[in-house]
Amino acid sequence: MKNNNVGIVGTGIYLPEKRMTAAQISVATKGVWSETAVIEKLGISEKPIPDTGDGTQEMGVKAALDALKNCDIDPLDIDLILCIGEEWKEYPLTTSGIYIQYKIGAINAWAIDVQLRCCTTVAALKIAKDMMITDSELKTVMIVGGYRNGDFIDYEDSAVSFMFNLSAGAGAIILQRDFPKNHILGTHIITDGSLARDAGVKYGGTEYPIDDTNYKNAYKSLKLFDEKHMKDRLNEVSMPNWFYCIDKAFEKSDVSKNELGFLCCLHFKKSMYEYMLTELKLDAQQSIYLQNYGHMGQIDQILLLHLAQQQGKLKPGTVVSMIAAGIGYAWGANVIRWG
Repeated sequence: MKNNNVGIVGTGIYLPEKRMTAAQISVATKGVWSETAVIEKLGISEKPIPDTGDGTQEMGVKAALDALKNCDIDPLDIDLILCIGEEWKEYPLTTSGIYIQYKIGAINAWAIDVQLRCCTTVAALKIAKDMMITDSELKTVMIVGGYRNGDFIDYEDSAVSFMFNLSAGAGAIILQRDFPKNHILGTHIITDGSLARDAGVKYGGTEYPIDDTNYKNAYKSLKLFDEKHMKDRLNEVSMPNWFYCIDKAFEKSDVSKNELGFLCCLHFKKSMYEYMLTELKLDAQQSIYLQNYGHMGQIDQILLLHLAQQQGKLKPGTVVSMIAAGIGYAWGANVIRWG
């Protein structure tokens, strides 16, 4: 009798070779942020940024191929692709998952794009697990996507300094039903619609189409629409929501939070990261800080799992938790028992 466990077979990553250093970020802010402040406060030594050919969809293809190679999986065995790539991509209104499916030769799969900003990987892992348990036709699922939202950052706008870390890259993760290890357990997600219109790209939609009066600003318009409300609201609810998601994910997993052995923590400022580790009673060896990668949005969790495997931080039985947050606003956490 099948136990309906869903396990992680492996991961794939694509990182552009081009880099932006803390010194270059400082110059881009015209000295408002010093190189030292970028490193020590924002927690960025350098970050990958896109070069020619590093479109969101193409980077996703490269990560998908890397995952297939690392997992020794035939693309013909993929049943479903959940694409977590961002909406900023080569061609608007094209479906990234279908493009990736074609490029990797997964002709037996079907594909769909899902999106919850930087919380998408955590959400997609839950969606994939739930679908695989209820649909007997889904045995092997790939979650994949690319990210380069940093293109929209205006480094002279200090209101978005918390997004100066936005970088570029892609990740893929392959799941199988009844896989004997690396099981995905519980997940909990919170969304708060009062923040839905507090941040976003101002120009290029139906409200503010790009025209001859705003085109120079349009591609640097990832802005806070209501800075005071967003910051006040996040100060009030963000950390409590995160810890609640973690607690609920462990409760749903029937695992004690004291067993947490590795945290896949998205990139944010160093002081917040250290606070999170302290509150969860973890030391620096039980996580990886992405100071040389910046924040690739929802790709962070896949990158962290990939790096943790490379660095030998995951042992048989290690309890892993991925945590994420996305503009909108969303918070999420899950639990994975490795090995």
